[in-house]
Amino acid sequence: MPKGVTRRRPRTRAALLKAALETFAEHGFHATTIEQICERAGYTRGAYYSNFASKEELFLALFDEHSDRTVRRLAESIDALTAEEYTLTRLAELAARVEPDERDWYLVTTEFTLHAIRDPQAAWVLARHDARLRTEIARGLTLVLRRAGRELTVDADRFARLLIALREGGLAQSYVEPAELPPGSLERQFLAPLLEASTREIPGAGAEGEGQSKRSGSDAVI
Repeated sequence: MPKGVTRRRPRTRAALLKAALETFAEHGFHATTIEQICERAGYTRGAYYSNFASKEELFLALFDEHSDRTVRRLAESIDALTAEEYTLTRLAELAARVEPDERDWYLVTTEFTLHAIRDPQAAWVLARHDARLRTEIARGLTLVLRRAGRELTVDADRFARLLIALREGGLAQSYVEPAELPPGSLERQFLAPLLEASTREIPGAGAEGEGQSKRSGSDAVI
């Protein structure tokens, strides 16, 4: 493959992903055609099929991109905390943040989830990507709690499922009644008590926990 094509490929892929998210949010996953995505991105069907085999594959690429971006943003916010700020309340506040562009993603992922519920094959594939995200959440949560001198008393993967359910269920209500329940409200109110009830202090954490904080770096996410 010519070097110019190789250099252009990431840019082409990024443009198609951006156009797909916007078009899916505007028209719906099923109603959107590949032609609409290509037209919005400014590329041909050939460029599309050199990057994605189907709309399902395109959605899953969006899913992974969104997951990675969300994890990265949260990790950066947590890494900026001082040792004194490592409290369950402060961690809950950071986890409760909802970016302005989250609504478009919520519309797209909700529709695909409904599709997956009806289609066993789509459900199997989506579950694999969900599991990857949960692994990152569970791993990061364990590290962050250790920095705060605490540890989970429940299974980390199960707790990650609960965090996702709280997030997605809260957003569903917030986008229907934004004035009554602004996005992130439920996490801000209930996540800290939930963490308190599902964790315990690590005996003798003290200085060791502080040292762990300095070593962990950007691995942390909640």
